[in-house]
Amino acid sequence: MNYTAINYYDGQGFLVRRSSGARSARDLGGATICVNPGSATELNLADYFRQHRMQFTPVIIETGADLVRAYLSGRCDALTSDRGLLGARLQASIPNPAEHVILPDIISKEPYSPVVRHGDDRWADIVRWTVWAMQEAEEYGVTSENAEAMRASANPTVQRLLGVAGDFGPMLGLRPAWAFDIIRQVGNYAESYDRNLTPLGLERGANRLWRDGGLLYSPPFR
Repeated sequence: MNYTAINYYDGQGFLVRRSSGARSARDLGGATICVNPGSATELNLADYFRQHRMQFTPVIIETGADLVRAYLSGRCDALTSDRGLLGARLQASIPNPAEHVILPDIISKEPYSPVVRHGDDRWADIVRWTVWAMQEAEEYGVTSENAEAMRASANPTVQRLLGVAGDFGPMLGLRPAWAFDIIRQVGNYAESYDRNLTPLGLERGANRLWRDGGLLYSPPFR
């Protein structure tokens, strides 16, 4: 498999009960922590505690569902995983989610990207530019609601993005309005994030646009 464009920057974090009083990972010295075995998550956990000269007791659990059950039963003081997954589990699998909190610490770098079959370069180009089109649309204020009206924009970048000018689509083997179709049907990056991740309590953080202090940066559409 080949990676295309990063569409979500994540990192490993910790889920704890609010009643624990923990406000950061540095408060977890001596804690028992539920973690999947043989994973980068387990290695990151050990590295973090070793770096900060803290002790912990791992509770090794094979599956995600069992991991949550072990945490809820009190077998561990904290649950560790990528923060996006913690947010999903908090909302979908944990009763009374307000009684739990994802600590602010991020102890690893976990960039996510769509993947394609190795050697399928044409499809990889389409997937890559689809991610960037949604990010570019947010930067220039093009949304699912105004995409049609924005085709009349005098901004050359918006014209090229929406297929009004230039031949970017045909260079990808697509019709000129390919990005317009994506934005109209799915929305820009912010719309997608707000629909899927904001309800999980995940602030955008590094997933803000570069101009807003984040890491999302699309190459120019030309």
